[in-house]
Amino acid sequence: MQVDEAEFYNRLLDYRNILYLCHRNADPDAVSSAFALSEALGGTVGLVDGCNRVASVLIDRLGINVVDKPDPANYGFVVVVDTSTKAQLNDIELTSYCVIDHHTTTALTENAEFYLHRNTTSTVEIIYDILKAMGAPINRRVGISMLTGIVTDTGHFKHASVDTFRTVAKIIEASGVEYGEVLDLMAATPQDISMRIAILKAASRVELERVGNMLIATSHVSSFGGSASSMLINIGADVAFVGTTKGESVRVSARAKRDAVNIGVNLGQLMEDISNEYNGTGGGHSGAAGIDIIANIDEVLHKCREMTKKILENTLGTTSIEISEAEIEVNEDDE
Repeated sequence: MQVDEAEFYNRLLDYRNILYLCHRNADPDAVSSAFALSEALGGTVGLVDGCNRVASVLIDRLGINVVDKPDPANYGFVVVVDTSTKAQLNDIELTSYCVIDHHTTTALTENAEFYLHRNTTSTVEIIYDILKAMGAPINRRVGISMLTGIVTDTGHFKHASVDTFRTVAKIIEASGVEYGEVLDLMAATPQDISMRIAILKAASRVELERVGNMLIATSHVSSFGGSASSMLINIGADVAFVGTTKGESVRVSARAKRDAVNIGVNLGQLMEDISNEYNGTGGGHSGAAGIDIIANIDEVLHKCREMTKKILENTLGTTSIEISEAEIEVNEDDE
């Protein structure tokens, strides 16, 4: 059952020993959402399977107490934050739980006791409205974490809305945190050499197709697919899909520029549709999404590319062109 912010808070008052559970490789949006709720209502922040680099720095700098790989059975109630599929929780068994999430699609709400779902640019923005409904203060630690969650989940405001900026301003005003403090924390995040190698390999293996002035890029690496797909967007692709494999499992991380989203590309819906064909899990946002399925990686990347081409061709009224290495010429004036 969908509830609003005030009812979400009131329902949680009925429970004790609450676990706020973050998805695997938890990002700052998930960690800060769980942390803010735990500070306001009490309870434990749980990481189902580690966290990413920025979230790790956030936890260390702010002294956030977290439990790794918690057993939900040891808690009175579980609040699943910023998570749209069971696969993101490594398919752990959940019985009594609720969901708070902002992704375009979410499958976890089906068996939840109740849920709060809104298509905001970050889960933190929903958390802010809950704290406001509670009349709960936002201290400096919570303020820094919430701002970091918003900045990272919006791609440094590239996918921000008017409401995003309003919420950021309110958090800054309530907490007394300066925006520069958040940037300093993020700048202190060390660069992982393995990630840099993966990004360079993704660039060297990229396959391109052109629809009008839109470029679709696909590639594959052994890890850091999300970072690699974001990199392909940063260096020129309009839509990017990067696949990684683990045994028979295939994970595809997808990213799209705002221009592609504005003309009809919805990666969250596209990833969900593809995952359904393989009985897997998938979803996310219009501009950032992913799938986890059992399949052949080349086949899945081809399907991602073909479905995106169809969307762009229908919108732009033109056909696609496969770009071969022979067609990529270096302009001598740019050397």
